[in-house]
Amino acid sequence: MCDVYVTPYLNEAQMTSGTLAYSFGLGKPVVSTPYWHARELLADGRGVLVSFGDAEGIGHEIAKLLTDDPRRQAMRERAYAVSRSMTWERTAERYMTVFEHAGHGHRLKLIARAAPDTPAPLTPAAAPDMRLGHFLSMCDDTGLFQHAVHSVPDRSHGYCVDDNARALLLACSLDEPGERPISDALTARFAAFVQHAWSQDTGRFRNFMSFNRAWLEDRGSEDSHGRTLWALGECMHKDASPSRRRWARALFAQALPAVESFRSPRAAAFTLLGLDAYCAVVADDRRAQDIRQVLADGLLSGLTSVEIPDWQWFEESLAYDNARLPQALIVTGMATQTAAYVDAGLRSLRWLMTQQTTSTGHFRPVGTAGFGELRKPPSAFDQQPLEATATIAACLAAWRADGDAEWKTIAIRVFSWFLGGNDLSVALVDRETGSCRDGLHPDRANENCGGESAVSYLLALADIRQLARINVNPTKPVALRAIGA
Repeated sequence: MCDVYVTPYLNEAQMTSGTLAYSFGLGKPVVSTPYWHARELLADGRGVLVSFGDAEGIGHEIAKLLTDDPRRQAMRERAYAVSRSMTWERTAERYMTVFEHAGHGHRLKLIARAAPDTPAPLTPAAAPDMRLGHFLSMCDDTGLFQHAVHSVPDRSHGYCVDDNARALLLACSLDEPGERPISDALTARFAAFVQHAWSQDTGRFRNFMSFNRAWLEDRGSEDSHGRTLWALGECMHKDASPSRRRWARALFAQALPAVESFRSPRAAAFTLLGLDAYCAVVADDRRAQDIRQVLADGLLSGLTSVEIPDWQWFEESLAYDNARLPQALIVTGMATQTAAYVDAGLRSLRWLMTQQTTSTGHFRPVGTAGFGELRKPPSAFDQQPLEATATIAACLAAWRADGDAEWKTIAIRVFSWFLGGNDLSVALVDRETGSCRDGLHPDRANENCGGESAVSYLLALADIRQLARINVNPTKPVALRAIGA
């Protein structure tokens, strides 16, 4: 029933404390001296540590917690989320996972090794040119259209903030050295769509808009809100316009609090990707840092509560944009020096690749026909471009985290899916216009080339082209693992 639990042991060598574990497991904010168990359990803001014998300091920290309701509540949520991995059932499953990994080591290298009869992997130097013709044809003075009939924009389905946020992400990617930026006017158009989608009354972004510019809802999904925050974070970090960077920063801060009530793991992942950029610019925003930790702990808790040796995933089923979940944990772990996040992201991404790689070695994204099927292997069709895009980004994040060059090999092979390295041996993209078909059916490609598909291909291409420009491997995460141990 306590508001704050205090554990002021004087001996550093206190290896365990049952009452500390119980109170932490019940989601209590803890003030403690830094004995061994507390130092491990309360690291990374999960509690407050005060020097041994500092009675005044302990009293000061207790008073601060008792008079700061938001901070106390955030600490409670972090403690409860992290402690879900400490239950007896989860502990037993983690032992089983260790045994499974020991028996099936090097699976990643087996996945990366293509069979002799598969298409040769694309090398970074052979990446296609960045052609924006189709993408530009899918835009009007409002923003990016959702759908197309073949390559012709379909006005009947209007627009959505999801696709315009993706378009803003692409605009930011093309501001990287080595690419040719799109026009400032077009970037401003995507930003204006995002701004107009914001509802001050609800504190949420609206998603769907008709062709006559009428909003079709008062608020969009949690996922569309998270994806828009991601775009805003990247905009404030990379946009060439200082004024637009300031705009993105202000709107991001306004829209961030809504995610505290969200339950979607993808919304959490998209928001974490946005926070990675936001916190790199605004390092002193403690509220944003607290939210980032709550979201990352929530993803980690979801993984540890669901995974078993043959299902190492965050949910009971696979759905869309799957690789964004491990990617979010990896980049958050790298930014916050939290090895547990990085390890969980790498572990879940390795498992996802076993589900998305055929026996002949080519990439097969999770098909939409199998969305929601509990703990079943993914359906082969229909395959969509955004899965390839997410997987490429996640693999490159994994490579930056652990330095294993096999992740680069996998990313290049996944990109080959766009060019014909897929189940139907059909190229989905037109290299001259930059258009991309909406996916693969069991017997044919979908001939429509909508906004989401176009942006997905171009984002993936931007990643591959950036890979071609990188000559020096990132520092391997030995120091990170030592810090987190």
